Amino acid sequence: MQPSPGFQLETPRAGAWRWYICALLFFATTINYVDRQVLGILKDTISKELGWSESDYGWIIAAFQGAYALMMPIAGRIIDWVGPKLGYAMAIVVWSAAAMSHALARNAFQFGLARFGLGLGESANFPAAIRTITDWFPQNERALATGIFNSGSNVGAIIAPLMVPWITMRFGWRYAFLATGGLVLLWLILWFTGYRSPPAYVARAEGNDAPRVPYLSLLTQRRLWAFLLGKFLTDPVWWFYLFWLPPFLHRAYNLDLMHIGPPLIVIYVAADFGSIAGGWLSSALLKRGWTVNAARKTAMLICALSVTGVVFVQASHGSLWLAVGLIALAASAHQGWSANLYTLTSDMFPQQAVGSVVGLGGLGGAVGGMLVAPVIGYWLDFSHGAYGPVFIAAGSMYLIALAVIQLLVPRLSTSAGSPTYSS
Repeated sequence: MQPSPGFQLETPRAGAWRWYICALLFFATTINYVDRQVLGILKDTISKELGWSESDYGWIIAAFQGAYALMMPIAGRIIDWVGPKLGYAMAIVVWSAAAMSHALARNAFQFGLARFGLGLGESANFPAAIRTITDWFPQNERALATGIFNSGSNVGAIIAPLMVPWITMRFGWRYAFLATGGLVLLWLILWFTGYRSPPAYVARAEGNDAPRVPYLSLLTQRRLWAFLLGKFLTDPVWWFYLFWLPPFLHRAYNLDLMHIGPPLIVIYVAADFGSIAGGWLSSALLKRGWTVNAARKTAMLICALSVTGVVFVQASHGSLWLAVGLIALAASAHQGWSANLYTLTSDMFPQQAVGSVVGLGGLGGAVGGMLVAPVIGYWLDFSHGAYGPVFIAAGSMYLIALAVIQLLVPRLSTSAGSPTYSS
């Protein structure tokens, strides 16, 4: 079935409903990152009780990332097979059960098993969300919509340092891992009652009977490798901020559990702004008549340049808020970069392949994070906490990644069937 390029959703209500769907994606991503962030905040508390070393913690993180890498391409394929409505619901049940299972862990190995389960479930979040955005949004709105739902990752990272210390001080750290169970039930109710297929869009724009794209065909395409390598090089930086930033602030500035919240909140509020602003920027450029190639890559270049200030964190001469400001700018730029990088998948691939492509790219990002986490742990043990080289590497990766993307895909070719919507 040929696409209908001028197709519009049939009613204003149907067109507006896509923003409700985007809000549900935002809600799920917030839960996702609350669950993911709890361990990093409690790392020093649990380490003292259970006697972890930095390398033990690195391997626990690697267990999460290994599962994430293993499951990401499978999760993406499942989302393309069963659709985001059922696939997303299955994933959030799995990752929430795994998150709560941390409360039962008694040693580093058991924490590793719990993190492995968390990685299996959370691997489906972005394939499901990006596929849903592709189903519901026209091309000139996708980066903005991606930025909005992706900002849930920062909201989750803000909620966690507010919620986790309070729960831990009153009830113990094990209860902090149980805290999101009720949120999952609420999300499931909203998702199953609120999600619907885009009215007539799938049939007209892509065809319900459109053939699935074989993995072998995807793996032979340079544009797939551009996305995958972009994730491989830059995702480990975000993992570093999520899992090592609380320990860094504790070691460098003696911030305990009750005082670590404000710096983390500043960093992730900035990241929230960057996620939405980065998506808005390329969407705004498209609406002004820029090509997809120019709009996306210009936004990504601005983000890549903004990240570089983080290399000076160790030269901040003990100033907490100068260091926080540099990290906040880098985290903000990362999220703007991520919103546009994810959107490249719907720019370059047909709708029925987007979940699979995001899954394969997530595999690349998770493998990168899995390789880097133990290295950071061993380096910090060896160097007695010298974070400077890590921040230098973190500030350099985005320009390298953009150069790789430009080399592999000098000019983006858009996928067919991008619809327009009435408002």
